[in-house]
Amino acid sequence: MTLDALLGHLPVNVLWALGGVFAALAVATVVNVLLRRLKPERDWTELGQRIASWWVMAAVFTAAILLSRVASIAFLGFVSFLALKEYLSIIPTRRADRRVLLWAYLAIPIQYYWVASEWYGMFIIFVPVYMFLFLPLPMLIIGQTEGFLRAIGTLHWGLMATVFALSHMAYLLVLPGSEVTKGDGMAAGGAGLLLYLVVLTQFNDVAQYVWGRLFGRSRVIPRISPNKTWAGLIGGFVTTVLLAAALAPYLTPFQPRDAYVAGAIIAAAGFVGDITVSALKRDLGIKDTGSLIPGHGGILDRIDSLTYTAPLFFHFTRYFYF
Repeated sequence: MTLDALLGHLPVNVLWALGGVFAALAVATVVNVLLRRLKPERDWTELGQRIASWWVMAAVFTAAILLSRVASIAFLGFVSFLALKEYLSIIPTRRADRRVLLWAYLAIPIQYYWVASEWYGMFIIFVPVYMFLFLPLPMLIIGQTEGFLRAIGTLHWGLMATVFALSHMAYLLVLPGSEVTKGDGMAAGGAGLLLYLVVLTQFNDVAQYVWGRLFGRSRVIPRISPNKTWAGLIGGFVTTVLLAAALAPYLTPFQPRDAYVAGAIIAAAGFVGDITVSALKRDLGIKDTGSLIPGHGGILDRIDSLTYTAPLFFHFTRYFYF
């Protein structure tokens, strides 16, 4: 397969944006090396692990985008599988519930099939309606009523967060009318929208962390997330909104005003998604949801913000532009 055949389906704006992501990682790597040399007395191990993990995550995400739209959808479906699997590994379950978990996993390929087939009606109701109505039935057949409400509520919340919410990222790729145009329309297509969402969501997490470390004093919600400060929240919000406005002409059809709104939605929703999973971890008495990603924790630790930003950004985009 030639390079043109591999990259031909992607708009040049997306390729430039992906290049920018790797350039930023290269800068971060150089900064990490300099910090190790200038301040060897401090432990920079976790920072190094985080940057190394970002390289791997960026490479895998880029490979999925480069291959094809179907490959991208399948990759996001696999992310949902990993997230649901990790979620089910940390929540308390009854022995009887293990027979029901198979049905929860089967929801993933079905949900992403609706995405690939561009069937919006089934995509938007399958998990919140049909899986909501169906999942209690296997539990009822088992006949164990003790802990029933907690079990079914916990399982359905996990499906909503890890499958339904995340699948909105995939549907950005197939939005009717999101095909690439050379005029003032979708200069970067659905891939541009997906990249815009992911980059801004992850950038918001990093910006909040950096601003919080530099200037953070007053904590926002100390009982849930002691490291979240007002300086981090406000600094991350402002810089994310500014980056959203800067990237919008290259990756989205947004007018300037809508780009600022989209950035505000991603910044605010990302914060809420982050602290929601933090509350979950505190309830369960764990620090991380897993150890899949060195320096970051588990897959849920990394995509927690996306569980909120993906559906909100998707519906904002679809309502105003498609």
